[in-house]
Amino acid sequence: MNGENLLLLSFILFSLSLLVFLTNRNLLIMLMSLELMLNAANIALVNFAFVRRSAEPAAWLFMLFAVAAAEAGIGLAILLMLARTFKTLRADLINKLRG
Repeated sequence: MNGENLLLLSFILFSLSLLVFLTNRNLLIMLMSLELMLNAANIALVNFAFVRRSAEPAAWLFMLFAVAAAEAGIGLAILLMLARTFKTLRADLINKLRG
């Protein structure tokens, strides 16, 4: 698989996950599509490292993995709290903001 195909795969994955993120109202599915967008960015970054024959983008990849893991953990904790509080994960039904 050459660099152009990997970049096309990354673009398609990012576009489809963005479409799911914008059209779906379930917060869990929105979080999963956000993770897919991060994975698409990771694929593009690996592609750039492969094309440029450089180790610098590959080093950034490990930083992105750490950020994605932290984001997933915090996001799931927030979703668990919202599910317990509002008894739903629908974004359009969770509209109460109070301190």
